[in-house]
Amino acid sequence: MSLAPVIAVVGPSGVGKDSVMEALEARVPSIVRARRVITRPEGEEGEDFDRVSVERFQQLVGQDVFALHWPAHGLFYGVPKDIGDLRQQADAVLVNLSRSVLLRAQEVFGDLVVISLTADPQVLARRLSVRGRESSTEQARRLARAQAPLPEGLARVIEIDNSGPLDATIGAILAQLQPERA
Repeated sequence: MSLAPVIAVVGPSGVGKDSVMEALEARVPSIVRARRVITRPEGEEGEDFDRVSVERFQQLVGQDVFALHWPAHGLFYGVPKDIGDLRQQADAVLVNLSRSVLLRAQEVFGDLVVISLTADPQVLARRLSVRGRESSTEQARRLARAQAPLPEGLARVIEIDNSGPLDATIGAILAQLQPERA
C-alpha cells in the first residue's frame, strides 16, 4: 500500500494557512490534517495543536517522537511520527510547515507537495493586526520576512495568491492538485 502525499502549506504569517487547511478538509473529506506539537505559551491560540513546554518538547525529541521538528519565531514545532498512520488512511495529509524545513520534509516524507500561499502586503498586515497574537514589533518583523523565497530543489510547488475570497483560493488549489477533476 502506497502512502498518501504530504501537502505542506507554507507562507508568511497572516496569509491564511489555517483557514486554507480547514477549508480544504471541509471540501475534501479524504484530505486530513496532521496535528502539530508547539511550545506556544498559554493564552496564545491559533490552529488546533498540542501545547507543550520547551522542556517537554526536548524530552519528546529525545524519545524520537517526531518525524520532523524545527525552531521558528522563538518557538519549537514538531510533526509526530503518527503522520505515517494518517498517510495510510487518507488521500493526502496537510501540515503547516516552515519554509526552512521543506527540503528536510521532502527527504522525510518522500511524496511532498508544497502549497506556497502569498497575499498582498496590505492584506497580510491587516490580518496580523486583527489576530492580535504578536506585538507591533513582531508583526513588522514577520511582514519583513513575507517575501522570503522557497528553497531550491523542491519537487512540486503550487503557488497560490490568497488575497481574495477563500473559496477562490480553494478552487485554485484543488484545480492544481486534481487537474483531471477540475
